[in-house]
Amino acid sequence: MPNFTGKVAFLTGGATGIGLACARAIVDGGGRVMLAARRRDVIEQVASGLGASAASVPCDVTSDESVDAAVAATVERFGALHLAVNAAGMGMAGPVTGQPTEAFAMTLDTNLTGVFRCIRAEARAMKKSGGGSIVNISSIAAALTHRWMSAYCVSKAGVNMLTRCAADELGEFGIRVNAVMPGLVETELAVTLTSNDDAVAEYKRRMPLARIGVPADVGSLVAFLLSDEAGWITGQCVGVDGGHTLRQGPDLVELFRPLMPQDD
Repeated sequence: MPNFTGKVAFLTGGATGIGLACARAIVDGGGRVMLAARRRDVIEQVASGLGASAASVPCDVTSDESVDAAVAATVERFGALHLAVNAAGMGMAGPVTGQPTEAFAMTLDTNLTGVFRCIRAEARAMKKSGGGSIVNISSIAAALTHRWMSAYCVSKAGVNMLTRCAADELGEFGIRVNAVMPGLVETELAVTLTSNDDAVAEYKRRMPLARIGVPADVGSLVAFLLSDEAGWITGQCVGVDGGHTLRQGPDLVELFRPLMPQDD
């Protein structure tokens, strides 16, 4: 288990799923973590369950002011910032010819621009503390097309390039930036897929290790990348997907079709 003794982490999207698994790994390693999410009641309850090494702050990653205030609150509560995990995100389905511009833009604002806002605030704080490590939660959708999921795919592809650019710029300050690319994981965000037998079968068909992931699969990789054990790793986008990215993205159109308005 990585040693995070004396380290302070800021984590978005930490109320459930992958974000929560990352928070647990940090706390189990002796670190302190600030959980940041929009649902105040949920993150307060989760932070309480993690014990005295965790706290919570409301945060909307689509707002500059909210992100800046949440990072500032982390430093005020725990001290110098060393670690960050950007896990807040959303999904959106629909054909290119039928998806409203507003829905496409909203997905990018949350999944991509939201990560940019967080990296900017986190890096400013980490420069003051002498360096740190940031891990962004991307997706296999960054590398593989998913039919009817163009906004999500584009947002995650952007996260990968943002990760590389930020790593290149911030290395001189001792700040590492990496990303992980999960496949289908049993989370609240993915419940529409993980609860559908046909969708699960489609994902398993694409994976050499044919099982659906659990949050701890991703949390353990994130913890490694955050840790000093990964001290010479930066700018990398690492798959944790049962080998899914060796093959093709899933075709989920028949699952989504009944949920969408008829395309002209």
